[in-house]
Amino acid sequence: MHLTRRNTGLLLAPLLALLVWLLTPMLDYEARLVAAIMVFCLVFWMTEVIPLSMTAFLGVLAAVVLGIAEIETAFLNLGHPIILLFIGSFLLARSMTRHGLDKRIALFILSRSFFQQSLFRLFLGFSFISFLLSMWVSNSVTVAMLLPLTLGVTQLVSQPEEGEGAAVYFLLGIAYSASIGGISTIIGSPPNLIGVNYLAQQGIEIDFLQWMFLALPISLSMYGFLLLYMRYCLGKSAYSKQVVQAYVAKHLQQRKKLRKGELVTMGVFILAVTLWLAPGVFNLLGMQAAYAFMDTFFAESTVALLAALLLFLIPAGHENEGNGTLVAEDLVKIDWDTILLFGGGMALGQLVVSSGLADVIGRSITTFVDPAQRALLVLLLVFLVLMLTEISSNTAIAITFVPIIIGVLDGLNLPLLYPVLGVVVACSMAFMLPVATPPNAIVYGSKQVPISQMVRTGLVLNLVATAVITAWVLLYML
Repeated sequence: MHLTRRNTGLLLAPLLALLVWLLTPMLDYEARLVAAIMVFCLVFWMTEVIPLSMTAFLGVLAAVVLGIAEIETAFLNLGHPIILLFIGSFLLARSMTRHGLDKRIALFILSRSFFQQSLFRLFLGFSFISFLLSMWVSNSVTVAMLLPLTLGVTQLVSQPEEGEGAAVYFLLGIAYSASIGGISTIIGSPPNLIGVNYLAQQGIEIDFLQWMFLALPISLSMYGFLLLYMRYCLGKSAYSKQVVQAYVAKHLQQRKKLRKGELVTMGVFILAVTLWLAPGVFNLLGMQAAYAFMDTFFAESTVALLAALLLFLIPAGHENEGNGTLVAEDLVKIDWDTILLFGGGMALGQLVVSSGLADVIGRSITTFVDPAQRALLVLLLVFLVLMLTEISSNTAIAITFVPIIIGVLDGLNLPLLYPVLGVVVACSMAFMLPVATPPNAIVYGSKQVPISQMVRTGLVLNLVATAVITAWVLLYML
């Protein structure tokens, strides 16, 4: 048999799963099985034996067949609000692409003199928007909004034989910038809210500005490294300022007046962004009643679906023969593989929680760490959570590990606030696999990012994130 990457995965997955089973007799039956299933799925993801979404389903189905999950509840995460958020966001992005709004915005950015100077400056423009927006809007929403625009720009500036590298780094850049920006505010990422809630149960209250004061330095440090790293990576890609200027000059002349489809898409897009931003603004202004109302009745997933429905309802004028701005055919053109991947990934994450595997991993830390070795303890906690998030939902990991780690810190008589902050932030810093975070899943869904490239680039960022988070936490603990 010719040893392709797929065949390697088919051989390695069962062997490594069996090895994990044989090496973990101390675990309960369910936790032991889940550990073996997770290793099997991880190898399948890395080698792309079957589509990534089907690997996630295979893992959950194996748990059902082996009797450690109920079929009635195993796939409930496919109805999770974040899946609805994906669907709505993808349809919004589809409308931009269908009516050419993404290319118009991309052309506007390209026409600015500052961004024309170099490929890195173009990258800077897109990544900074992603970083800034994700503080206030869900990072998955941010990346879904920027994806068609980024694809538009990379297609314009890159030659076919040279552009793949640039396109990959641009897409990874907006995903990573969104994850990094999302840690800056309490509302930027679900694990932040989970961490604040658990700390409140321990009598430690953190308000919006206190969180920003502690998390923003970590976020800015990581974003600074990302820019340096991407500048190095993009240095290998060809770029011609003259080609960009000639393209802009030509297309600015050809640019037509805004059509109704673009106007409707832009209006719905602005409405969605306004509704997504509103809770954060109300919270920042101390308008708790308004914040509670928006949070209850206009959650992010609700707004995304509302936007999608409006695009189907509002006609786009004579150019679309009286149909909606989106039509039925658009439903099949969004990336269902990515949507199913994240639903299956969250279901797998739930198995790690319910089987007790996460609890075993967390509590085993205390057996070999001396409480006097604070630096080692924080480093291990951060690295463990960060790597576990690669193969599970960051929300599920936060829900599971924050209370475990609070128990570990209590048992070692260590202060809670700063190590818990580090662990919560680490939940959003998984950069290697599509299933790790929604931004990773969305850019992988563009079919422009090979998983091997995401793993290689993400590994460097994972290691740097571990060091950066640990350094800041230890600084705060002085």
